[in-house]
Amino acid sequence: MNDEALADRLREVNALRMGARSLLQDLLTLRSDPLPPLRRPRRLRRLPHACVAAAAAVVVIATSDQLGHRNQLGLGYGILLALLQGGALLLALAHPAPAWWLSLTGAGIAAAASTPHLLENTPWPWTVPGLCAHAAVLLLLSLRVRAPAACAALAASVLLPFLIELAADAGRHQGTTFLTLVLFSLAVALGTTLRGRRAARAQLAEQAALATVERAQRTLLEERGRIARELHDVVAHHMSVISIQAQVAPHLTENPTALAENLAGIRQNALDALTELRRMLGVLRSDDTENPHGPQPTLDDLDALVANVRGAGLNITTEITGRPVRLLDPGAQLALYRITQEALSNCLRHAPGAHVHLRLAHTDDALELDITNTASTTPAPPSPGSGHGLLGMRERTTMLGGHLTAGPDNTGGYRVSAHIPLSGRLAAHRDDAMHTEKSST
Repeated sequence: MNDEALADRLREVNALRMGARSLLQDLLTLRSDPLPPLRRPRRLRRLPHACVAAAAAVVVIATSDQLGHRNQLGLGYGILLALLQGGALLLALAHPAPAWWLSLTGAGIAAAASTPHLLENTPWPWTVPGLCAHAAVLLLLSLRVRAPAACAALAASVLLPFLIELAADAGRHQGTTFLTLVLFSLAVALGTTLRGRRAARAQLAEQAALATVERAQRTLLEERGRIARELHDVVAHHMSVISIQAQVAPHLTENPTALAENLAGIRQNALDALTELRRMLGVLRSDDTENPHGPQPTLDDLDALVANVRGAGLNITTEITGRPVRLLDPGAQLALYRITQEALSNCLRHAPGAHVHLRLAHTDDALELDITNTASTTPAPPSPGSGHGLLGMRERTTMLGGHLTAGPDNTGGYRVSAHIPLSGRLAAHRDDAMHTEKSST
């Protein structure tokens, strides 16, 4: 035998050993494995447990009558074995492997004890109630163990009574071996199929969760790529011109006029780059695809936005405090506008009948936007979405150096709050605007 054949043989032996160990772990265990309730309808979640309990009661009554009277074991002995069968069925709700052993042991004892007292046409070695009870135990076992263990339990359940029938000198009776094979096989096949279906559903749910995470990561990477492309397209030209002009500047030190013109060109290109950059930041995630180069909305358009959603049926009140920053750059104004627009759209979709309060506060060093809605008064209709709305609001706020919080509040409603700090330049513009207004008055 060569080395490859020997290695294959060792692998086969190891596989058989692992399979036998797994089989024993499934059937020789005392661990709890409760039968899961139904997912829907929720009112009938415990219906399988109630059915098993009712079946156990019927099995106890029918088996005690069968063994005590027809098999002539006496009422006391019949009741004891009947309780063993019914108890095994109840035990299978939480401990399927021990329940199977208990049911099989009880059936074997009942078959062996009934051998000297069998009447003509009496079902044996399985009684009809015991046959049904053990089939139910096999079904509950197959729902919780792997297919090889379920098949091993099936083989043992068919083989043991068959061996008892061969070894015992029973009188004329009605054999149940064929019926046992058919009924137990159906129970194991049904249980294995349902277990495989449940495992497939769990795997699909896990894959769906992984797909959701991967989709979110892919969306983030795509957005980063889009930002990188936009940055290159918007800024690359001006930065290239500034670089060339900066290289020329040292050679113009002897010509002050040319040097001044060169530095002025550098400054203008820097300003143009900043302007384009702010414009790109404003339209990067704009939903306005019909006219992407048209004027972008600002804070002055909030009244029209509020009027629009109010006309759509949203009960909304507004509160604006502080002195507005009239020279706030368009990118920041567009971000605040889009955050407000998305939040109000979410209120329309997910909180019908709710009261919405919009507050925009202009402080000395920041802008604070707060949109709060009460709990909805009517159920919200299904509104599937991509889930990018909250991500977009966070990105817009982060681009401006601020932060955004969103989530349910203590009253059962929802709150979106954005805090955008004002840079020194914006604060200076604001002071200039205030000084201009005072001078004009």
